[in-house]
Amino acid sequence: MYNDLDPVLNTPVRLAIVSVLIKMKQADFAYLMEMTKTTQGNLSHQIKKLHEAEYIEVVKTFKGNYPHTICKLTEKGKNAFEKYVEDIKKYLHI
Repeated sequence: MYNDLDPVLNTPVRLAIVSVLIKMKQADFAYLMEMTKTTQGNLSHQIKKLHEAEYIEVVKTFKGNYPHTICKLTEKGKNAFEKYVEDIKKYLHI
């Protein structure tokens, strides 16, 4: 009856990142840090995990002399998020 929850998304910061990206076409590192209320190191680690799972695409560029990281949700990430939401609904009997 209950599906195992996706271990990649079943972490608060990763779920928050994907939740932001599901609504937006893309978001940069600074915006994600503001939205997730986490540290640079933790956000960087969580982005890496999502990228390794192929849930997000990471584009690294420069803005002036400063690194600029942009994250985009992949189709795989979108599908995983939608399944995660459906699985949570089953737990909540919605």
